[in-house]
Amino acid sequence: MNGYCYFILGMLVLAAGYFTYGRVLERIFQPDSERRTPAVAYTDGVDYVVMPRWRIFLIQLLNIAGLGPIFGAVMGVLYGPAALLWIVFGCIFGGMVHDYFSGMISLRHKGENLPEILGRYLGSQAQWISRAACIVFSVLVGVVFAVGPAAILAPMTGWNVSTWVWIIFGYYFLATILPIQAIMGRVYPLFSVALIIMVAGILGVMLLMPFAESMPYWMHIPRMEVLPDMDFFHNLHPADFPLFPVMFITIACGAVSGFHATQSPLMARCLKTEKEGLPVFGGAMITEGVIAFIWAAAALTFYGSPEALGIATANGKAPALAIQMISESWMGHAGSILVMIGVVILPISTGDGALRVTRLMIADCFKLNQEQLSRRLMIAIPLFAVAIAVSSMDYNIIWQYFGWANQLLAASTLWAVSIYLRSKTRCCWIAAVPAAFLSLVVFQYLFSSPEMCGFGYEASLIASVVAVVVIGVLCLFRSSGLRESEEIA
Repeated sequence: MNGYCYFILGMLVLAAGYFTYGRVLERIFQPDSERRTPAVAYTDGVDYVVMPRWRIFLIQLLNIAGLGPIFGAVMGVLYGPAALLWIVFGCIFGGMVHDYFSGMISLRHKGENLPEILGRYLGSQAQWISRAACIVFSVLVGVVFAVGPAAILAPMTGWNVSTWVWIIFGYYFLATILPIQAIMGRVYPLFSVALIIMVAGILGVMLLMPFAESMPYWMHIPRMEVLPDMDFFHNLHPADFPLFPVMFITIACGAVSGFHATQSPLMARCLKTEKEGLPVFGGAMITEGVIAFIWAAAALTFYGSPEALGIATANGKAPALAIQMISESWMGHAGSILVMIGVVILPISTGDGALRVTRLMIADCFKLNQEQLSRRLMIAIPLFAVAIAVSSMDYNIIWQYFGWANQLLAASTLWAVSIYLRSKTRCCWIAAVPAAFLSLVVFQYLFSSPEMCGFGYEASLIASVVAVVVIGVLCLFRSSGLRESEEIA
């Protein structure tokens, strides 16, 4: 079977995963269409607002799909086609499980934010640690996703980076304090058009490549072999970085990302019925996986090998350069502009969601009602003062640890989900297995990475396995000791 068939098969497996495994998740959780959702029970016109399902889906997708499913996927395929396997199966058996259950548990708990959910199922210490970590993490995501797009927009417009940073922060501020339907509910559908055009354009070119010779000249379909290298089971990284665990850290968004669980409560407060949870939370995750899969396949197709891609992104050259080369070569100058606009929109639409959920997490921490604008400004003004200050710092080294922190958050969320499921005498393994795997990834990176502890690989692997077993046993005792009052009704 050639690379083109593998490409089609990967897309079909992602779609089939949603319609089959997604239904399994629904049967385990047992959504109740008659149960009142937070948007219905606690509507306030600001954060708890019933919105149409299609609009909630687009907001959720744009909230979770930052630069990760594009940049992460392009950098991840430096390890070879194995990255495609991780995107497909990680998305279905890890990402969709993580996003669906974290969103639905929040839905059952009045739209609680992630720290409250982790505290409920992992203990009060986990709540305070995760609360601080999530707030810092979300602020940094908002900052990075302002500076990154500003750096892309500056050469395209002639304005300097600082000007664009201030413009983006101005938009962020409005999106953070205004009712959710005022900007997110209206602007995001427009943003999604650029995203759809971007992905559809690259996908269309790849689907037509085998028929390039019979295509009209004006279509400019390149004569390339789709996925020429199909060595799925070997590490092909040019610098020989270890595939495990580094590839699983590099590709987070598009496979499994803990950041998604911080965003899901925003939409959990807008669902009309519990039955909408799978298409919103699970559907957005699978769609993000499709985006990552297309861009990963496009990078391997365009450059032909991880070695060539490594040269294109070496010496400080950002993945944005590789993405620009792919889009300009395949879609022409006009098409490349549309693609780069999509690359800009994705992080901006994630950054505003990150800062909005930060406001809500701080409000939950101090029990501050957010119906009044003055209460929102009380949090937003100092929050943005900190964010603007951070935006002027050099945090490139800190950003190296973001992938690790992201997967640590994902593993913690999945352990909480497994405890919830076991407390309800349901199939806890469906969350415990990916939780254990991600925990192994996190500990192995912590122990073996030169940027972290830097221990030997084999010794680190043994220590990581022991740590995962200990965590699994602790979670087992935790779920057995849950009181009835701690469980979801």
